[in-house]
Amino acid sequence: MSLLSEAVRILLNGLQTGAIYVLLAIGLSIILGTLKFVNFAHGALYVVGLYVGLLVSQETTFSQGQLAEFGFGTLGLDLGFLAALIVVPLVVFVLGIAMERFVARPFYDRPDTDQILLTFGLAIVAQQALRVLFGGNSQSFAQPEWASGAVELPLVGGFPQWRLWVIAITGLLVVLVYALIEFTDFGLTVRAGTQDAEMVQLLGIRITRPYIVVFGIGAALAGVAGVVGGPLTVVNPTVGTDVLVPAFLTVVIGGLGSIRGAVLGGLILGITQSFLIQWSLVIPALGIDYAFAPWSQVGIYAIAAVILLVRPQGLLGSEVEIS
Repeated sequence: MSLLSEAVRILLNGLQTGAIYVLLAIGLSIILGTLKFVNFAHGALYVVGLYVGLLVSQETTFSQGQLAEFGFGTLGLDLGFLAALIVVPLVVFVLGIAMERFVARPFYDRPDTDQILLTFGLAIVAQQALRVLFGGNSQSFAQPEWASGAVELPLVGGFPQWRLWVIAITGLLVVLVYALIEFTDFGLTVRAGTQDAEMVQLLGIRITRPYIVVFGIGAALAGVAGVVGGPLTVVNPTVGTDVLVPAFLTVVIGGLGSIRGAVLGGLILGITQSFLIQWSLVIPALGIDYAFAPWSQVGIYAIAAVILLVRPQGLLGSEVEIS
């Protein structure tokens, strides 16, 4: 395989990995940027989307958990992947709205530490509830039949078709959310409320309504990330924790509240991780053949540290003056 084809394959895998981070980070970023709410339960919304998608799209046998003990070991509607792609955002959107109304809203004026403790505790409760119901075993999330297998690409050759679909679905959702926030009256109200919520309310606009919708959209995006990312990973109650930290890194290096920053940050982290997973330093004359895959997680933290040293406000974030 030539150097160019290897570079293109790394780029495509990086775009796919980054796409999952982007979906999670956009939800986090719009919630953090507009509502100033630090949501450490965002990974739990990803896991809920993952399990709901699993149960809607296929039948799955659970060998552990209370449901299996009660005789409900095999669960699932077996409606297919497209049904999951429609149902999951709706379910998680409603869950997000309930979370905003009954959990987040009373803490908007509380310190960040209170919000972190609240949402971190909520994430642990959700994780444990899933473990009790379905057990701790990992389950397989099947790829949709219409997107399984490989597709022939120039330079690269065979490439998993579903990875390209993940990039395409993410791209479409990013455009829709960006258009909603930047080019509609709803988005204008949200952005105005972010700058001066009191003035918006004096104009007779109930700012809580757009805020609750924003929270729901952010939650729905996390659910979609769970569905499209499910066939690329395993399903178990702890996977939300694995993606939460990279998602926060994406928000921070991209710039708080910036959708474009979340996209840029996600792609940088995804491509960095893909490069380290696939790259090996080979020097036959010296007998060196070292794979950098074990350093893939370290690499994204290192690049985030470098970016924040150069631009503390993030790549596309704005500086905030603290008086």
